[in-house]
Amino acid sequence: MKLNGTHQLLAYADDVNILRGSIYTLKGNSEALVAATREIGLKVSADKTKYMVMYRDQNAGRIHCVRIDNSTFESVEEFKYLGTTLTNQNSNAEEIRSRLKPGNVCYHSVQNLLSSRLLSRRLKIKIYRTVILPVILYGCEIWSLTLREERKLRVFENTVLMRIFGPLRDEVKGERRRWRNGELNDLYSSPNIVRVIKSRRMRWAGHVARMGEERGV
Repeated sequence: MKLNGTHQLLAYADDVNILRGSIYTLKGNSEALVAATREIGLKVSADKTKYMVMYRDQNAGRIHCVRIDNSTFESVEEFKYLGTTLTNQNSNAEEIRSRLKPGNVCYHSVQNLLSSRLLSRRLKIKIYRTVILPVILYGCEIWSLTLREERKLRVFENTVLMRIFGPLRDEVKGERRRWRNGELNDLYSSPNIVRVIKSRRMRWAGHVARMGEERGV
C-alpha cells in the first residue's frame, strides 16, 4: 500500500505495519496515517501499537518509546504479526521455536494413530503431511535457516517418522535398535522438511519476481 506516494505500509484487515529506515520518516508516516484514519472516524490504538527497531548489532542503541499525536507507542524486542513472530535482530530462531511448540502438541494428539497397526504407513505419512506439517511450516517462505535450526526441524521430523515406522529389530543381534537417519529418509521417500522449506522459499521468490512494479508484496 502507498503512503506519501511510495510503498511503505503493509495492511491486512485492521493489522497495519509501517516500514521505514529511520525514526524521523517513521514518525512522519505514522502521523499521516493517524490523520487519515481520523478523517474517516477511526482511531489508532496506542495500547495495541508497538514500535521495534530491527538490527543485527546487539549493542545498537535502543529507543524505549515513540510519541506521536499525544500517544506513546511502546518499544518491544519481538511481537507477533499475522501469526509470525518478528524479532528486533531479524532472527528466525524464536519463530521456529514457536512453530515447533504447536507442532509437538499436534503430534502428540495423533500419535496413537501414527503407531496404530490398523493404519498403513502410507496413510500415516499422509496424516503427518496434511495435519502436522502445515502447523510447523506456517510462514516458512520467509525463513532463513541456520544449520542449527535445520537440525532442530530434522530432529522433530525424524521423531514423527520413527513413530510412523515403528520399532526396528536388528536382524543379526535380534535386538531392537534406533532407526538411522538414512534409513528413515529411504523409507519416507519424500522431500525432508528442510527441502520442503527451501522449495517453498523459491516458489515464493518466483511469485514476488513475477509481480508487477505497481503491486506491493
